[in-house]
Amino acid sequence: MRRNQVAIVGAAETTRLGIIPDMSQIQLHADAALNALADAGLKPSDIDGIATAVETPQQIAHYLGITPTWVDGTSVGGCSFMLHVRHAAAAIEAGLCKTVLITHAESGKSNIGRTPRMIGPDSFNGQFELPYGVTTPASMFPIPVLRYMKTHGITHEQIAMVAVVQREWAAKNPRATMKDPITVADVLNSRMIAYPFRILQCCLVTDGGGALILTSADRAKDFPQKPVYILGTGESVETPMVSQMQTFDSSRAFRVAGPTAFREAGITHKDVDHLMIYDAFAHLPLYGLGDLGFMPHKETGKFIADRNTAPGGKLPCNTNGGGLSYMHSGMYGMYALQESVRQMRGIAPAQVQGAKISVCHGVGGMFAASGTIVFTNQQ
Repeated sequence: MRRNQVAIVGAAETTRLGIIPDMSQIQLHADAALNALADAGLKPSDIDGIATAVETPQQIAHYLGITPTWVDGTSVGGCSFMLHVRHAAAAIEAGLCKTVLITHAESGKSNIGRTPRMIGPDSFNGQFELPYGVTTPASMFPIPVLRYMKTHGITHEQIAMVAVVQREWAAKNPRATMKDPITVADVLNSRMIAYPFRILQCCLVTDGGGALILTSADRAKDFPQKPVYILGTGESVETPMVSQMQTFDSSRAFRVAGPTAFREAGITHKDVDHLMIYDAFAHLPLYGLGDLGFMPHKETGKFIADRNTAPGGKLPCNTNGGGLSYMHSGMYGMYALQESVRQMRGIAPAQVQGAKISVCHGVGGMFAASGTIVFTNQQ
């Protein structure tokens, strides 16, 4: 993909976030989509490309009255929307469509109109992990995390600091679910879920959604909002079974998606003004910092504990509060993308002054997939 040839011209989340018991999952998709269309000054008939995950593209297109010439139903977990951005940019460049709508929504808390998630007994997970009690993210992620801590010398206090910093960012965000300050002691004294994770190190469970609209850069200046250009992209997958990762102390999918996006964008780590790293659980920013090449893994815990990613730090990270404190409906990647766009537009609640480049990095499943998008507000 060529740099800066495609831009985000519409971006919005659902009108409400948190607990929304009076709206079904597909209604949340529509709410987010209509908000993004209003943000871009468009109507459904202006859209000729559509991408979504969990819900199928045909359901969303039918519900919104859209007749697309390009669709993408890639569904690889929470980073699906990073992959949708990458695929949509390529489709626009190839002339397959002109204006793409990407939607996401989940009734993660209220479970209204939501297809239940299940592990098929004939799947890899069902055959080789489920019989041993490895059933949910909270029981899957500890497998690599304990090895990561041992290999790289990461402490419980350093991982707890991730949650503390996320809460500080959330306190600046009126739409965040959790805003009350917490300390490392609060985190380590909170209820144990699955060792080493305590509840304050686990993602929220909420309802909500978001949508993005992409078009070519040569059209972008005709829209009412400040364009946010796509500078670089990357994607990869590893394994659906966390027990079969290539190595527990690093993510192969991260090591492919992140550096690919950096190379495509033509940037170095010192060029990054703002960073989003999917934080369904508190360890993920550590893996992200290491696998994206910001520093050796053994330095990631101290880097966060020393407040480098906190408000006022040299690498602002997860400035919306993240999946730990902002919101997490089940697939968080859309909300990370929304925050990167807000930062590049200069309208985020906790705005990083002068930010010109934002890196948005996601995970799908338990390190099963990854997607990275580099945004800029400079053409």
